[in-house]
Parts: sequence; C-alpha cells; structure tokens
Amino acid sequence: MNLPAPLRRALWETWEFSTVALGWYALLAGLAWAAFYVVWRRAMSRRKIHPRPPARGQVSREVRLSLMSLLIFGLVSGAVVLIRPLGIRTQLYNPMDLHGWGWYYASVVVCIFVHDAYFYATHRLMHHPRLFRPVHRAHHLSNNPTPWAAYSFSAWEALVQAMIGPILVYAVPMHFSAFLLFMVWQIAFNVMGHCGYEIYPRWFLRTPLGAFLNTPTHHAMHHEKVTSNYGLYFNLWDGVFGTNNPAYEERFAQVTGPAGEA
Repeated sequence: MNLPAPLRRALWETWEFSTVALGWYALLAGLAWAAFYVVWRRAMSRRKIHPRPPARGQVSREVRLSLMSLLIFGLVSGAVVLIRPLGIRTQLYNPMDLHGWGWYYASVVVCIFVHDAYFYATHRLMHHPRLFRPVHRAHHLSNNPTPWAAYSFSAWEALVQAMIGPILVYAVPMHFSAFLLFMVWQIAFNVMGHCGYEIYPRWFLRTPLGAFLNTPTHHAMHHEKVTSNYGLYFNLWDGVFGTNNPAYEERFAQVTGPAGEA
C-alpha cells in the first residue's frame, strides 16, 4: 500500500516512540520488580509500604494497560510529525550547543518542573467525581501498586498524560536528546513512585531535599486515600494547595523506622 509520505513518517514516529518508551519502561520496571519482588524481597520486606502482596491478576492488568498507554503515547508523537507539513513546527533544535550547554541542561530541568505542574493540575482534575470513573479509576485499581503500574492508565488518561510531550516540544526550545533525558527521568521516577517499597533513609524527610522531593510512601498513600498527595516529582503543589496527607511523615517514619529498616 502506497501511503502518502507524511502519513508514513507519522506511522514510523508512532512505532519508534512507542518502542523506545516500551524499552525504557520494560527495563526500569523490570529491574525494580526483580530487585524488590525477587532478589531483595526478604531483605526489603520491612520496607514494603503495603505488607500484602499484589492482588491476583494485578500485574498482568498493569502491564496490559501500560502497553496500551505506550501505544497512545506513540500515536500522539506521530500526530506531531503528521501536522508538520502544515507549518506547525516544534522547538526542537540542532546542533546540541545551539543555545549553549547551560541551556541544554536547563531545558531538562524546565521540562521536569512544567511536567510536575501539569501532572498535579490534570491529576487533581481527574479526581473530580464526574471524571474519576471513566478517566482515572483504571489506575487506582492498583491500590497496592507495583513498578508495572507506572503507565497503567485508561485510554483517556493515557491521552491526557501524553499531551505533556506536545506542550513541551512546542513551548520549550531543546535538543531532542534533552527531551530524551527528560523522558528517562519521568519513567524512572514514575516506576520508583509505584515500586511499593520505601527506598529513602529514615532521616530523608528532615533534609531540604527530602522535604521537597516526593517518595514512594507519598504516592502509595495517594493510592490508599485518593483525596490527598496528588504530586508527581515534588512535594510543591500539594504544599501550596494543602493537599498533603497529614499522616505522611508519620507513615514514612513507620516504614523507615527501626522496624522498617532493611
């Protein structure tokens, strides 16, 4: 079948983006699963945020929904390529040092902070009673999440989450490799947030970094009580809008305390 060149390029971009994202998801979630649920399962048992194991069929559902989400991410990336002939071009640039090496690395940081704000806003919106069931409930079927739950979304939520890509590449001048660095960061942090184990030391929340950075316990508590802890990377917007779970520090201390030290 002789498809138009723009459509061929868009389909290739869909395939390429989906497979690259799948590779990183499989690698990082697989490593986290192997580390916490196989190799160090007994050694880390006291660091398990939810003592019980994942529910029967949970992991297969998480993987299945994540694969669908990755395909949707790829389709959105393909759409960006498809509309390029209309004159709608991204801010991606070459060579790498076109705007200087300082901006090269700063652009990654900008992407992280923009995504954190976008995630908080859309995540909290998805908890509206009219949106929760059709959009976000699929993710919360994992109330005891595993690393495979990182992209376990409904089709609607996957589309919402995918839109951060176009927002960033149209708004932020950056090299493609800087965007890839951001993507690896977000996949790694997402997997960590859903790993089900607390990886930070017991004194972490008493440091400036610990007060700012979210932990697996923070997000695990959101999966338990859906009216708090909406943030992704940073404990910034939960603090600004008063949506931190008041028991967060106590729960973190329980998981990481003398009885929770690995």
